[in-house]
Amino acid sequence: MTGRLLPEQFSELEPFAPEWSLPTEPDRYAKRLASSMTELQAFYDAMFPRLEEALSYCDHYSLDDLPEEVLNLMRLLYSHVAVSFSVEAWGQSRIPDTGASALPCLVEPVP
Repeated sequence: MTGRLLPEQFSELEPFAPEWSLPTEPDRYAKRLASSMTELQAFYDAMFPRLEEALSYCDHYSLDDLPEEVLNLMRLLYSHVAVSFSVEAWGQSRIPDTGASALPCLVEPVP
């Protein structure tokens, strides 16, 4: 047992794993809403340069049999998607002009 949450080659992303490697879309959405733009930007900036490498790394495994460290990396990728519009377009965690509206996710990504 290494105590790592992510594959070793992604060790610089390890500080983000406990908070951002979340199992469901509602968890990721809630985390986005609860985070400051400073926190969202820090996560986005850490992930962005490693996106292609992380996707390629995950592609080496079957979705039916992902090691826990790879699953956590994939969940970080999902979280990056969840925060990307906040950072790239809106400049805030909520979708502008939507008030208290919600859009529940009915189907989760696999795994």
